[in-house]
Amino acid sequence: MPDTPEITAILAAWRDGEPDALDRLLPLIYDELHRLASRQRRGEREGHTLNTTALLHEAYIRLAGSEVAWVDRTHFYAVAARTMRRVLVDHARAHGRTKRDGGARVDLNDIQIPALGRDPDLLDLDEALQQLSALDERKARVVELHYFGGLTYDEIAGVLELSAATVHRELRAGRAWLGNALGADAE
Repeated sequence: MPDTPEITAILAAWRDGEPDALDRLLPLIYDELHRLASRQRRGEREGHTLNTTALLHEAYIRLAGSEVAWVDRTHFYAVAARTMRRVLVDHARAHGRTKRDGGARVDLNDIQIPALGRDPDLLDLDEALQQLSALDERKARVVELHYFGGLTYDEIAGVLELSAATVHRELRAGRAWLGNALGADAE
């Protein structure tokens, strides 16, 4: 992710209500947001009506209308990743998809959840992440930031104010929990 003081300064200006800050920010973050949107869309079915650019634009509209107290660019990308995930889940729900009925599939190879014989549906994964969040919000955030946001251990550590070692432990535990939650549902 681009790590420029300029992005952090513009985010601070946006947070402080400077009217043209968002217009100055977009050219600096567009490519990275497009990469995040592409990562989020990986595993979607062919012919999905929400392409990468549409996902990016919908997430950007939601971000532009938000009242987040931006800390820095890592915080921004973390919120952007979560927003994109929400857009995809909302889109799946709005189009009446039910679990295991041709809905969006999520390639969990990157998540490395053991013993899953299938890729879970996006709605299954979202439900499992919500359940994990109810039990242990930190583990759910670590999983989300790493796999959906593409943040490194050090970046997650900065966002969540943890050590990189704690991030690693939480990620391993979160993956194991998701594997159990999604694997029990696989039959």
